[in-house]
Amino acid sequence: MSSISRFPVSIEFFPPKTPEGAEKLRIVRHQLYALKPEFCSVTFGAGGSTQEGTFSTVRDILSEGVSAASHFSCIGATRERVREQLATLKAMGVKRLVALRGDLPSGYGTGGEFHYASDLVAFIRAEMPDDFHIEVAAYPEIHPQARTPESDLKAFAVKVGAGANSAITQYFYNSDAYFRFVEDADALGVQIPVVPGIMPIASSSQLMRFSDACGAEIPRWIRLRLQGFGDDTASIKAFGLDVVTDLCEQLRAGGAPGLHFYSMNQSVATLEICQRLGLAA
Repeated sequence: MSSISRFPVSIEFFPPKTPEGAEKLRIVRHQLYALKPEFCSVTFGAGGSTQEGTFSTVRDILSEGVSAASHFSCIGATRERVREQLATLKAMGVKRLVALRGDLPSGYGTGGEFHYASDLVAFIRAEMPDDFHIEVAAYPEIHPQARTPESDLKAFAVKVGAGANSAITQYFYNSDAYFRFVEDADALGVQIPVVPGIMPIASSSQLMRFSDACGAEIPRWIRLRLQGFGDDTASIKAFGLDVVTDLCEQLRAGGAPGLHFYSMNQSVATLEICQRLGLAA
């Protein structure tokens, strides 16, 4: 096996809401297992709203012989509740967590005993020092709620100082933003692996909606090309494959430690990109 084929890949799913969705995701997972992912992560809804579905999907992935990481958000949670959830995940055999502050569900108000992801990371390390590999989020294009780029970078450093092992970024389409973020973090003495988050482009309207909501920038030239395709789905997908494959090639060539694909519970685009990169079996 070549060194290129061992380049680490991980994949994110979200918990399905229906039995039909669960069966579809099972098929998608098995298709993506051909990439031999280092792990598969499962998202956690606002205020832990999808906890049951998240844990169930994590359990399914583990039963299929693949390492699973549970997203774990803390906003609005109590220490006792988090302690219980950590014990459940440990008993399931989970070895990796994606520790996030998370968003409060609509109408929830404020509350809880955690205010930042760094609080959660510190709590996990205090409760279970060696049980979990902890991933945290990174924002190459700055967290949408950050006051300044400097404050955002310092917040990242605090999460790492609290005990994070590695980070996964918000998706982006400008590799310079990623490399600059890593360089700036390194200048602060933050040297954990920062894995780029990769969002395949399958739908123009969906990408615009997600990006507006999370603060991810779509470069003007990409936005204009996508708008120019109108409802031509085939052209949008073909263009998206070219753009994202090129981005991944730039990231790998520049020294990124791996690629984390936001699959949106679909397999086709991620498989095609990885085949173009020589990462598929």
